[in-house]
Amino acid sequence: MQTIVLCRFSYPAEGGFQVEHATIDERRTYLYAPDRMERRLALFEHLCLPGLMAQTDPDFDFVVLVGTCLPDRYLARLQTLLSGLPQARIIARDPAPHRQICQSVLNAARKHINQPCLQVRHDDDDALAVDFIARLRKAAADCEALILANKLVGFDWNRGYTLCPSDLHPFEITETVNPYLGVAQAMAVQGGVRQSLMNFAHSRINRFMPTVTFTDMPMYLRAHHASNDSRQKTKVDRPDFHAPTVEEIEVLNRRFALTADAVESAFAPAVSNVPRAAG
Repeated sequence: MQTIVLCRFSYPAEGGFQVEHATIDERRTYLYAPDRMERRLALFEHLCLPGLMAQTDPDFDFVVLVGTCLPDRYLARLQTLLSGLPQARIIARDPAPHRQICQSVLNAARKHINQPCLQVRHDDDDALAVDFIARLRKAAADCEALILANKLVGFDWNRGYTLCPSDLHPFEITETVNPYLGVAQAMAVQGGVRQSLMNFAHSRINRFMPTVTFTDMPMYLRAHHASNDSRQKTKVDRPDFHAPTVEEIEVLNRRFALTADAVESAFAPAVSNVPRAAG
């Protein structure tokens, strides 16, 4: 079954953000601010990509949605970062309503619209365990009867870790068990069905379809940092972070193909590569 992983990289959608902007131009200014882009590129390179490149089952399509207005210097760097991942394709689209454009891109990525597929939502500052695709395929096989009986079936892995930068340590970490968080989340879609995983709020998919939840193994890493869209409002959770233990660093390596140095690089202070005017 075809597996499509969709990642939105600073795509200036209409809606889809918790940080509101009055116009698309304001959203572009926010998204493409040099310091923010340096942060996102560092997180994408050092946190997001290693686990995808190390998947034990490499049979998946990685679709990266960007705006047609993404500045050329950032597009070039994104292309360079993805050159080592043959499953990756960059898709550029003009600003459009969030759910509709994501649905359109996912359906366009399906090799056979009348065949079933698996769809995964993945943010550019999160990480998936190296066996995520393999475990998703096994879950789909184990739930074959459920999938055949329903147009849509959700899959959710709710155990992982949250990471954040620190003034005292290279980074800090905490274990997270949180259902329908929107990372390590997937959906089986019947052939001919044009609704996509991105048509539903990640925290509410169980209201619209049967879902299966797994909690046995850490399957995701989630980054907390200043440019998290989901952390811009006042009422957000404040996990109890701590310096990583030796055992947790070993888990990062074994489960996510990451070293402590890589995580530190992901959270390193943003340094803009935009050329400065002379004088």
